[in-house]
Amino acid sequence: MEQNLTALSYRLRQHVVDIIMAGKGGHIGGDMSVIDALVTLYFDQMNISPENVNDPDRDLFVLSKGHSVEAYYAVLAEKGFFTYEEVLENFSKFGSKFIGHPNNKLPGIEMNSGSLGHGLPVCIGMALAARMDNRPTRVYTVMGDGELAEGSVWEGAMAAGHYRLDNLCAVVDRNRLQISGSTEDVMHHDNLADRWAAFGWHVISVDGNSIPALHGAFEEAKQTKGCPTLIIANTTKGCGSPVMENKAAWHHKVPTAEEYAQIMADLKAREEVALHE
Repeated sequence: MEQNLTALSYRLRQHVVDIIMAGKGGHIGGDMSVIDALVTLYFDQMNISPENVNDPDRDLFVLSKGHSVEAYYAVLAEKGFFTYEEVLENFSKFGSKFIGHPNNKLPGIEMNSGSLGHGLPVCIGMALAARMDNRPTRVYTVMGDGELAEGSVWEGAMAAGHYRLDNLCAVVDRNRLQISGSTEDVMHHDNLADRWAAFGWHVISVDGNSIPALHGAFEEAKQTKGCPTLIIANTTKGCGSPVMENKAAWHHKVPTAEEYAQIMADLKAREEVALHE
C-alpha cells in the first residue's frame, strides 16, 4: 500500500505541473514538498470521501498553506471530489471556482485558506466542537514553516495545548524555504520541537517526503492522548526533480518548455522506481 502511494505521489506531481502550465502560474515548490503529506492523509488516514462529505462524523482538513492549492486540487481530484480535467481546463481562469487558493465553493474543501496563520486557529475550533459533540472526528491542518512567523499560530498553539485537544494533528511542511529565501534568514525556526512541546504538544519529527514515515507519524498521533500532536515534516522544496529542488526561485514559477520536459521525465522516473521497489 505504501509503495503504491509513493508512486501515486509522483504521478500527482505530474498533474500539478500540468495544472500550473495550463493556468500559467502556481506555487510549484511548495506543492512538491507538501504532496506526500496530502496523499497520506487522504488515501491512508482520514475518514473523508465524496460519499461522506456531509457526514458530521467525518474527519476535517484545512490546508493552511493555501498557496499550495495545486497539490490539493490534484489530490482531491484523485479522490473523486471533482475531475482532473475540470481542474486542468478551469484553473486560474476568469470566473472559475478553481482559483489560486482553496475555495469552499468546491466539494471537499472545508474553508477558504491562504491568508497565513488562520488554519490552525480554525482547526482548534473544529476540534473543540467535535469533542463537545462527542464525535469521533479528527482534525488536521498543514502549515508552511514560513507561516510560523504569524502570531496567530502561536496563540492557537497555546490554546490547543491548554484544552488538551488530542483529536487535533497539525503538520508543518518544513522545507526551509519561503518566497524571500531561507526561513532561517527571514525568521529562524530551529528548535521547533522544543517550542511546540513548551506549548503542551506531542511532537514528532519525520522525513516528510516519505509516505511510510508519515504513516507512522499519523498513527502515533492517533494513539496520543491528552494533548494535540505536531508533525514536523522535514521536506525538500521542489521535491521530485533536481531542476526545482531546494531552490527558493521555484516558490512560484512556471517552467519553460525545456524545464517542463526535464521535470516530467524526472517525476516519471521516480514513479517507475516506486512502482517496482
